[in-house]
Amino acid sequence: MEKSKKSVTTAQKTIALNRKARHEYTLERHFETGVVLQGWEVKSLRVGKVQIADSYVLIKKGEAWLIGSQITPLSSTATHTTPDPTRTRKLLLHRKELNTLVGLTERQGYTLIPLALYWKQGRVKLEIALAKGKKHFDKRETEKARDWQKEKQRIFKKKI
Repeated sequence: MEKSKKSVTTAQKTIALNRKARHEYTLERHFETGVVLQGWEVKSLRVGKVQIADSYVLIKKGEAWLIGSQITPLSSTATHTTPDPTRTRKLLLHRKELNTLVGLTERQGYTLIPLALYWKQGRVKLEIALAKGKKHFDKRETEKARDWQKEKQRIFKKKI
C-alpha cells in the first residue's frame, strides 16, 4: 500500500499578502529573501498574526531591513521575553543581489516593497519587488484596462 502524499496548496503556504502594492506601484523585478525571526514571531506567523501592508524595505550599511511590518505576539508568549511587534527585521540576501538593489534604489529611484510572506521548506520567505510609484492617472489607466479585459471576456462568453 502506498501512502498518499499530502499536497499543500500555495494558499496554505501563504502567510500574508500585500494586495495594496500592485495598485500603488509598478512592479519591475522580484526577489525572494529570508527573514531573521525570533521564536515567538514564528509561532505568531503559524497562526497568521502578521501584517505587511504598510511596510517597506530599507538598505542600510550593506544589509536589507524590513521596516513597518507588524507581528502580533500570542498571549502564550514566554514571560521572560518582551515582544516588540513592530521591530525592524533583517532580510537575508546574497551579496550580488544586495549590490544590485543598492544600485537601483539609490541611483534610479526605485523603492523596495514587500509583496508576500510565505513558508518554503519550513522556512519563512519574503517576496520583495523593485517598484516605482504610480501616478493617479496611471491607476485609472490600469483600472480601465482591467475593466476592458472583463468586458471582452463577457462578450466572448456570450458569443460561444
